[in-house]
Amino acid sequence: MVVTRALAFFVFPLCILSIALHPKTPIVDLGYASYSGYYNASVGINYFRGIPYAKSPTGELRWRKPVPIDSAVKNSKQLISASSPGPACYQGSPTWADFGATLSSQGSFAQSEDCLILDMLVPSNPVSHRLPVIVQIHGGGYTLGSAALFPGDAMVNQSSGTVIYVIIQYRLGVFGFLAGESIAKDGNLNAGLLDQRAALEWLKRHIHAFGGDPSRVTVWGGSAGGGSVSLQLTAYSGKGTPPFSAAIAEYPWWQPFLNPAIQEAQYDTTLRLSGCSDLNCLRSLSVADLANAGQAVLNVSYPSAGYGYGLFYFGPVVDGIFVRDLPSNEYREGHFYKVPTIVDHEGYEGVIFTNFTLTTTENETKDAQYIFPSADASFFSRLYELYPSSDFNSTFFQRQQWFGDAIINCPSYQIANGAATHSPNPHAIYKLVTAIGTELHSSNLPFLNSVDPGFTSAPNATVAKILTGYWLSFATTGSPNPRRYPGAPYWPSYVGAYGGKRILSINYTQIGTVPDPDEGPRCDFFSSEGTIVEN
Repeated sequence: MVVTRALAFFVFPLCILSIALHPKTPIVDLGYASYSGYYNASVGINYFRGIPYAKSPTGELRWRKPVPIDSAVKNSKQLISASSPGPACYQGSPTWADFGATLSSQGSFAQSEDCLILDMLVPSNPVSHRLPVIVQIHGGGYTLGSAALFPGDAMVNQSSGTVIYVIIQYRLGVFGFLAGESIAKDGNLNAGLLDQRAALEWLKRHIHAFGGDPSRVTVWGGSAGGGSVSLQLTAYSGKGTPPFSAAIAEYPWWQPFLNPAIQEAQYDTTLRLSGCSDLNCLRSLSVADLANAGQAVLNVSYPSAGYGYGLFYFGPVVDGIFVRDLPSNEYREGHFYKVPTIVDHEGYEGVIFTNFTLTTTENETKDAQYIFPSADASFFSRLYELYPSSDFNSTFFQRQQWFGDAIINCPSYQIANGAATHSPNPHAIYKLVTAIGTELHSSNLPFLNSVDPGFTSAPNATVAKILTGYWLSFATTGSPNPRRYPGAPYWPSYVGAYGGKRILSINYTQIGTVPDPDEGPRCDFFSSEGTIVEN
């Protein structure tokens, strides 16, 4: 279903609409346009939904960096309704798992190419007019996801008027991450990452109008959102001033960055399945035809080099500009923005990305060769030496462990270790490992993202309030401790006077400090083999 912005927003002259507005209706004037949201007294929040931060990336703007909306639109005499959710960006679903069914279970939702929008939740009774801001980048393997799936109502309510919550959308799948030499020459690789950056820059220019402080912005995301946060940290190799002051990278997803040969295979397959012969043709396709071609690429390409079980095929690549190098190299060399950082992961990150039918080492190795297409025999010999079958009760759990380590757990270690090593304030780095909910990938989500202030959707409301309290304290003070939830334990920094690397461990029976379980030969191996693991 295609929705244009004309359908998503009702536009009326300000002088007419202002007469009919509810007295509590929040209105914000951004200079180039004014927006009206809505007020919810039960949670004490003013909502603004579907505000565009960039021009619709259609036609000639496909696979190009986004055009800021305030440079493209001058319409200050109009009042635009921002009281209804905007459309999601076009979704894709990898062949190995039916994520489409998961999204459908959330209810029907509109999809559009005109989707570069954000939602904003502002306390109706703020403690000041320059509040800290939490900006969430949603996850979904760079192929699916939307703002609607990551509500911030409970977090803003628990903040008692101290933070603004923002959730941004960005181009996904073939629209946001189609790669290849043609796009590099006549466009921009990593369009989805550039969208995220444009949203952060828009907030830097305009968040003051909502009562936010542009100098206190915490960027947060999980899974591909966490991977995105890590890449926003390494953007331009950390040169210049970032449009954020702190970062939270949850279970950061570092799927392999396709090398140039695989990028060309992806691009050529897209041309073939769309019936096109060049990039100009791809830009002229209808949105439905391009979306169908993108899904067809996901269907026919699996399995292939760089697209094994658990991977999403479309995703960030090294472009030499925004993503100048593999992230493991950037963190090792200190090429990232030095800001207070939280990083975390769950207990069993590889389970949902592992095929239950795997029963033999032969099949496991064949599967792994799609994940690591550049690996040779010595790589696999060392892999099985570090993950011997005798350590696991099945091939499935052996594979889920090394996959979870390679794609998420060890990236979390590399981020924390790199930040603690190179940051001028290493004590502003924090790491967390959780064993709550299902303990699987993204199991933290209901503990932090909830519509209900009571966190009734979370398996344990008290743990949800504790975890949310750490996030709110970090966003408002740069540390998870000063304003943590009453009774919550102190969360020490990753490195400290005690020596070693310490993390906070949370389960249903206790919260305590333990050595980093990811520090050791397994993550050292994946770090040393970055060009194989990440490319």
